[in-house]
Amino acid sequence: MAHVSIPSYWKTLPQRYCLIGMQCKNCGTINFPAREICISCKQKSEFEPTKLSGRGKIYSYTVIAAGSAPPEFSEQEKLAGSFPVAIVELEEGVRTVAQITDYEPEDLKIGAEVEAVFRRIYEEDKVIRYGLKFRPVKERKSPL
Repeated sequence: MAHVSIPSYWKTLPQRYCLIGMQCKNCGTINFPAREICISCKQKSEFEPTKLSGRGKIYSYTVIAAGSAPPEFSEQEKLAGSFPVAIVELEEGVRTVAQITDYEPEDLKIGAEVEAVFRRIYEEDKVIRYGLKFRPVKERKSPL
């Protein structure tokens, strides 16, 4: 199993729960997750916490099929079968990897709009790990 210690997990809660990026004060690039050195200007800069919108588009995706899930997701695989994982490009330009939830097969396409939702990710050492998944943004029909 890909073990993430509880202290390491807690350290990343702002990113996992609230989508907090760090904007470089030197060049303005948003780094997500947080880093010591800016991914753009390569400087050890000061960073300003920045709340990300949680909205974006599927940049790329794959479907994790039977037998190919990482060990921490084997329980999910047994219950639900295969599941999609996507690289999501957020409105702010940063990309993140996350599971897709609450979807129909036709929702899985590059460029599809998605939004972040808080969900159970997996359980390890009797601790339930929560975080963000993304779900397709359904078109809202006009009441007229």
